[in-house]
Amino acid sequence: MMRRKPGLLPLVSSLGLILNPLSSSAQETPESWFTQGQETVQRNLSLRATAASAGMAKNIILFVGDGMGVSTVTAARILEGQLRGESGEENELYFETFPNVALSKTYNTNAQVADSAGTMSAMSTGIKTDAGVISVNQNVRRGDCATQEGNQVMTFLERAELLGMSTGVVTTARLTHATPAANYAHSIDRDFEDDRDAADLANAGDCIDIARQLIEFPSNLRGSNGLEVALGGGRRSFLPRTAGIDPETGGQGERLDNRNLALEWQANYRNSAYVWNKEQFDEIDPAATDHLLGLFEPSHMEYSLDRDADSPEEPSLSEMTSKAIEILGRNNNGYFLNVEAGRIDHAHHAINPRRALMDTIALSDAVRTAVEMVDLNETLIIVTADHSHVFTIAGYPTRGNPILGKVVGLDASGNSRNTEALAADDLPYTTLGYANGPGHHAIADSDSADAVYDEEVNLAGRADLTDVDTTLAGFHPETLVPLSSETHGGEDVAIYAIGAGSDLIRGVMEQHVIFHVMMAAGQLDSR
Repeated sequence: MMRRKPGLLPLVSSLGLILNPLSSSAQETPESWFTQGQETVQRNLSLRATAASAGMAKNIILFVGDGMGVSTVTAARILEGQLRGESGEENELYFETFPNVALSKTYNTNAQVADSAGTMSAMSTGIKTDAGVISVNQNVRRGDCATQEGNQVMTFLERAELLGMSTGVVTTARLTHATPAANYAHSIDRDFEDDRDAADLANAGDCIDIARQLIEFPSNLRGSNGLEVALGGGRRSFLPRTAGIDPETGGQGERLDNRNLALEWQANYRNSAYVWNKEQFDEIDPAATDHLLGLFEPSHMEYSLDRDADSPEEPSLSEMTSKAIEILGRNNNGYFLNVEAGRIDHAHHAINPRRALMDTIALSDAVRTAVEMVDLNETLIIVTADHSHVFTIAGYPTRGNPILGKVVGLDASGNSRNTEALAADDLPYTTLGYANGPGHHAIADSDSADAVYDEEVNLAGRADLTDVDTTLAGFHPETLVPLSSETHGGEDVAIYAIGAGSDLIRGVMEQHVIFHVMMAAGQLDSR
């Protein structure tokens, strides 16, 4: 008769209860999501290997690569190595060296394949919620302001603020975009970025637009002194709708209420600054600046590939991360910083892999910058994605084949062939591809992001890529299903962690558990 190992049954039983707490969608509530997240962290706490791992994370930095699925990480890893003249496959992005790795389940409460609003809200609040809404629970109706009151969920950044920690948000997207906004705003629609957007909602009512919520944060959250750092794009949502370029604020806005929220930021705080270009940003003294707002583009910031390395007009993600840490790190109570590489997602939607991968490499550089600046004995750093994309790596290319190139396979002896592989239609094909999206339009003959969007998609058959340089920045691969924009993918994404409390990242986790890991590692409930 088989002997059962002592203690095995209770452990298996308790794990079963924790791993499968919601056997039916009918049982899902905001409270059940929150409880499940707490229970998962308690399970991981019980599995800690050493007492040294239990040190409190005084500081927490959450990096989010928007749309950075596993295939994106793999392809960026290879490209980074190849840019150094290596074969690439053996390379590691900086965050891939972190000792703790897990998988995150990204679905929303109403969507199998998620969007950024619901996913970042999960990481910010500790509960899953609907697609398209910002840090409110699943009881709201998207776009209906009448359903918002009472369904707002306190975010991790708000909790940190009330404990006297410094807080910051850094992004290459608009500051009012879904991922950064989920830290400081509560909205029944992610598209309610400024008051002009109210006309597009079914019932904007008396709800406050996202840009206003950033500026009015201290008055909306009593006991808070406001975010210390907010850096990114989206200038148009903070400036009044006026003619011409305002040299003081950096351009024309689209606000209909005629408010200049950028200047209001400066008026709200002592020792505060507003900047909108690289020169102004570089002049900021972190030791003398308590609150910094940077709005470097009317909409999103530039792709990393398109920044002028010799005379950039806006700071890099690494530079913004560094400045944020210098300002936030002055607080003895610690800080919380969310850094988003937001344009990985945009490049994938445009089926533009080179720009997506270069922005992933830029995120890796920003993570390296952070690690080199902090004490990991008191700082938790998490790197993850909100969702994936329908982005594939396939075709049996030989080792070291250009990741952005066409497939060159192996011969019968295992050596690289001298010619490109041909499909059954006798046409070459690329290693990187997309399951859906706009598709290859015309021969990409320039490095412009939109170089190939000048012809209709050819649905009669595949494009002949024989004479096309697929490594150009403006190249857009073929897609299987023709859509106006490529979609997100629904598979799990990776979580990488290092520093105090990082061993709580383990296994396959519901995405909202990341919030509870940060709560436990930072001991926010007991500070």
